[in-house]
Amino acid sequence: MIRSIKIMDSPVIGVFSTCTEDYCLLPKGVDKSVLKNIEDTLKVSSVSCLINGSILVGSLCRGNSNGFLISGNYGADSIQKETGLAVDYLPGKINAVGNIILANDSAAAVHPQISNRAVEKIEEILKVDVVRTTISGFKTVGMAACVTNKGLVVAPGITEDEFAILENAFGMEPITASVNFGSRMVGSGILANSKNCIAGDETSGYEFGRILEGLNLLDE
Repeated sequence: MIRSIKIMDSPVIGVFSTCTEDYCLLPKGVDKSVLKNIEDTLKVSSVSCLINGSILVGSLCRGNSNGFLISGNYGADSIQKETGLAVDYLPGKINAVGNIILANDSAAAVHPQISNRAVEKIEEILKVDVVRTTISGFKTVGMAACVTNKGLVVAPGITEDEFAILENAFGMEPITASVNFGSRMVGSGILANSKNCIAGDETSGYEFGRILEGLNLLDE
């Protein structure tokens, strides 16, 4: 079982894909061997889709066990049909969903300037409590961190205030890590749930160890 991959010939796998406890959404055209590896490693069903006509599924979607939010106005029907979960569009100008929302099944951290209307939609579809924050100074919290129901990995440079906000929201201690040989955008290079994780194939062994530690997967 390989736990480092490329998607669309790129190590920034979190830009092209997103996963929950049960599903992994990927762009159409991903190699079947990659799909099988993801399904077997994360113990999920894969869903091939486009969001608003784009292959950047990870940047344009965020979900949990309750539903999915997407950017733009096209793609909800196919995701809803495959998963049976609620799928809706995120309102507002700041709506690259995967970039600006970090969520698991209990909480979500979001871009500090996201609208009240968007927060209400997140609460409605994902059924979580929402906090606004930055992570290590980044407003794109969905790319600056990765959270599951077991662990939380964040970009190096997190402040004490950010640490406290995240720990209080998710009920777990953030652990810093990088991905793909030094990238601070740790969420851009990881697919993870409480069962396992996969990293972009430029991730070093040390980085992967830190990621496993932060996601509480060292024994998996």
